[in-house]
Amino acid sequence: MEEGKRQRQVAGVIQQEMNEIFRRLGLNMIDGGMVSISSVKVTPDLLEARIYLSLFQVADAKTTMKKIEDRAWEIKKELSERVKHQLRRIPVIHYFQDDTLDHVFKMEELFKKIHEEKQKPSSDEADKAE
Repeated sequence: MEEGKRQRQVAGVIQQEMNEIFRRLGLNMIDGGMVSISSVKVTPDLLEARIYLSLFQVADAKTTMKKIEDRAWEIKKELSERVKHQLRRIPVIHYFQDDTLDHVFKMEELFKKIHEEKQKPSSDEADKAE
């Protein structure tokens, strides 16, 4: 189902504010890696927000996600202070790891490997050349 205009607006407001909150609380740099909010999806009833976090060069993704979950109440409190005049109800927030970048890197490695294998002459062609 297509996302409605109000859903996109609310998601945009939440994403903008969450980026600022993460920066202010020091959650954008955890364990020597970078954490950024890649996207926010809001349910049609605007009561739930799914926040997708992109983790870059983080040693342990599960530990990082746990640290963010542990501070969820603090993040939500800050968010409610910032958007209380724009939203009637603060949505329930769920955090998910966005592993799109991991898939992109894996695919690039596979393509590179395939390209290198195509560049090497096969053993049959090498025998015929001799």
